[in-house]
Amino acid sequence: MPRTRSPRAHVWFGDERVVPPGDSRSNYRLVRTTLLDSLSRPPEVHRVRGERPAEEAATRYDEELDGVTLDLALNGIGPDGHTASLFPASPALGEQERRAVAVEAGLEPFVPRVTMTPRVFAETAVLVYLVTGEAKAAAAKAAFADEPSPATPASSIRGRTTIAILDAAAAALL
Repeated sequence: MPRTRSPRAHVWFGDERVVPPGDSRSNYRLVRTTLLDSLSRPPEVHRVRGERPAEEAATRYDEELDGVTLDLALNGIGPDGHTASLFPASPALGEQERRAVAVEAGLEPFVPRVTMTPRVFAETAVLVYLVTGEAKAAAAKAAFADEPSPATPASSIRGRTTIAILDAAAAALL
């Protein structure tokens, strides 16, 4: 009898817009079409059910994340200092119990979102920030050189180990 292999890798989404998975605004769609579809041995994908109402999608994702600790998270930073869908001064920044919550968008596109909470990232073994472009320079400075502040969520979102990879334009103010 052939032995079935469980995937060695799992993909979790740090955030997702509350849109169907085929929508052009979907993070899942972007990752699927640019990466996952080309893999000969795809990982197990755990996606936010963005086709559901925001609160329901967040509750389902929170339940699915129960007992999960990420080995690696790859995050970006928005020009306003947000990471995942943790926007400046968002109530989600103070969430201590849940691992995923519904939030309102702080930038375009203005659709509700589901995001992992700070506790998930704090438990992550390695959190890597990948930041590119001049438009992110002020946010990168605020996140990596200034004091942590709710006005710049990426300044306080850290893993057990955090690595920042910036191009020269994004690092211009550091």
